[in-house]
This record gives sequence, C-alpha cells and structure tokens, in this order.
Amino acid sequence: MTVPNPYMWRRGYGRSGTFKLLTPLMETVEEGIIYNARDMAVVRARLCGAPAVLVSATPSLETVANVEAGRYRRLHLPDRHGGATMPVIRLLDMRMDPPERGKFLAPKLVAAIAATLERGEQAMLFLNRRGYAPLTLCRACGHRMQCPNCTAWLVEHRARRELQCHHCGHTVPIPITCPTCAAEHSLTAIGPGIERINEEAREAFPEARILVMASDTLPGPHAAAEAARAIEAREIDLIIGTQIVAKGWHFPFLTLVGVVDADLGLAGGDLRASERTVQLLHQVSGRAGRAEAPGLVCLQTFSPEHPVMQALLHGDLDTFMAREAAQRRPGNWPPYGRLAALIVSADSAEAADRAARDLGQGAPHGDGIVVLGPAPAPLSILRGRHRRRLLLKVRRDVSVQPLLRAWLAAVPTSGSVRVDVDVDPISFL
Repeated sequence: MTVPNPYMWRRGYGRSGTFKLLTPLMETVEEGIIYNARDMAVVRARLCGAPAVLVSATPSLETVANVEAGRYRRLHLPDRHGGATMPVIRLLDMRMDPPERGKFLAPKLVAAIAATLERGEQAMLFLNRRGYAPLTLCRACGHRMQCPNCTAWLVEHRARRELQCHHCGHTVPIPITCPTCAAEHSLTAIGPGIERINEEAREAFPEARILVMASDTLPGPHAAAEAARAIEAREIDLIIGTQIVAKGWHFPFLTLVGVVDADLGLAGGDLRASERTVQLLHQVSGRAGRAEAPGLVCLQTFSPEHPVMQALLHGDLDTFMAREAAQRRPGNWPPYGRLAALIVSADSAEAADRAARDLGQGAPHGDGIVVLGPAPAPLSILRGRHRRRLLLKVRRDVSVQPLLRAWLAAVPTSGSVRVDVDVDPISFL
C-alpha cells in the first residue's frame, strides 16, 4: 500500500472520516486533514507488518463486512468479565408514561432511580446534549435565538448565564428582552440539556450526591480521574453525563442507567444514524451491572417499535446489522460502495452556489458512478462561510481517487472558494 502524495493530503484524499472524539451528536464538523483513525491504524500495521486488533463491543458495519469477506479474522468474547451478567433493558414508552408537565424524567424512571439509591447502589442518567436547553424562543413573537455565524440555534448555558453556538463558539448573555419584539422576560428554554436534567434530578432526589460529567464540567484528564475516583469510592450516588460517560468506565456499584432521550440520534439524513445510535446506546447500557449486582437500563423513547430499540431490547445486534447491510447493499451504499463528499464553501452564498454549480456540471459520469447534488449542506452556514455539498457514489470496484483528481483539475476554483474532499465520510454535516 502506497502512502498518498502531498497533493492528495492537501486535498483531503485518502481514507477519511475524522480523528476526533465526537462531542454531542450533530455538533461535530471535520476540519483540517480529514482521516479515520481506525483505518490509518490498519494502514500503519500493514506497513509495519504488525497485527492490528480492532476492539469493540459494537463494531461498525464496515468491520463486519471485512470479516464476512475474509479480510479480518473475528475473535468473539461473548461473556462479561468476572461472570457479570448483561443488564436487563426496559423501554419506557413516553407516549404511555409521559413525565409531569415541565419535566423530562418519566415516573417509572424516577421510581427506578429512587429504588436504586435506597439499596445503596449508584445510578446514571445519560443525555447526549450539553447545556441547559438546545433552543430558546420568544413566547410573544416566536423568535428563535440563532447563531449569526452558523445555521444553528444558540444553546442556553444557564450556569454561565449565556447562549452559545456549539459550532463556532459564539456567545451572548441571555437577554432580558426579545431582540425582535422587545417583549420582556418572554424568552423560554425549549427541550432538555444536561444542566436541566441535573436541575430536575436535584429536585427529585435532594439527598443524593450528584456528579455531572460533560466536557463543560470535566476540563481535563485530572478532573476525569478525580471524578472516577469519587464514583469508585462511593462518594457519588447519581451520575449525569453526556457521551463522555458512554464507554471505558468500570463502576462496580453502578446498577441503573437511564437514557433520557434514546431517540436523539435517529433524526436527520445521516446514512449511519441508526447504526451510530444503536452503538452509543449499547455502549452506555454497558455501564450498568458490571459486578455482582445485576443491572437495569431504562430507555425513554417515543418509538419503542423502531429497529434500534428492538435490537437493544432483545440484545440482538447481529440481526440489526444484517438488516442494515440488506438496506445498503442494493444501492451500493457503504460498505458495499464508496462515497466521497465535496464540501464547497465561500464567503458569499453566490460564490458558493456558482462553484457548486460548476462542479455539478463537470461531474464524472459512467457505469457505477452517481453524483448527488449540489445542495446546501445541512449546516449551510458555518463560521460565516456558506457551504454546499456534492456526493460522489460509486461501486466498490470503481477507484475513487482518479475520478476526484480529474474532476477537481477540470473545475478550478478561485477567490474565497474552498473545496474540501472527504472520502468515505463519517459525518454528513
């Protein structure tokens, strides 16, 4: 396997994705040199003649396909360490058992937490959303507080008394009056973030010792190590966390995990939305019952019939992955085909539209080649730059890099226009 040349690296060619820890879902946009750390580890191992071990309780569909094709050898460890049993999964249908008005924890989840704490065991609440609320709007005129630099709502951080964009970092103090209609005290928080769940939990369990684990509250490895020490020493009763708590932790006395919004990752047009959601929820479920005491996981959902929820309920990830594969294979979607995203960005919408149109007109054609777009990217404005997206989809036997090189060479760009190329994209923002 040859190492890509410098031109290819600058253009973002090669195996791609991103080498980042993903912050809350729908809040990560890749920048700089785009690559997939897993794939690069495999490349490095091959160059060195060393074995590569990909370890996961929830391997990606790409890895599963490589196992089925004989490229990888599968080593299956079916049992938990020390004889611990898998937790019981319970779906809480929010249509049948809704929270009280203004609350976000269902009565059955509150009761389960209370019973866990009474036994002297630890519980965890998981919500993959930082801040107090994801949206702030005016009750008088309906105005929504939006970032001036991005196509995104401002997230309320009540502890800091500010609204923040989680994409560009823009912050403003929480205003007293609506910026559109000037109505006083009319702005209201819509939906829950982790700070709001913390507030509700402290009201429901005033005697509980509560720890919030998020990137906002654990600024570095020392803070994370201290949090882990306090939990293991049973100085904490209830943990409230974002994705940072989903995997890698072993807390022997943690027996209950409650997922506040299990449906959160299923929205949007991401090809891998269901796969990612089942992986994340399976990982966070694995925090419960890792020692002698059995574990219980409560998933709050409005769609208990969804294949993701059913796979988690029955512990049948193999059937779920087979279903995902059956849906992707006929259309040559990854891993049974190749994708490359071209993100066009410019200082003005006109320049972005013009460059994207030119790329669309110069797109490659042929058997097994499809170009989708151009269309506005889901984040059509990011840090003040207007973004358009084209998606190249080819059969597995079609080489992507030569197509991209010829395509970009035939359609030069100028001025503020930038074209970022992401081969086998992980994110579709």
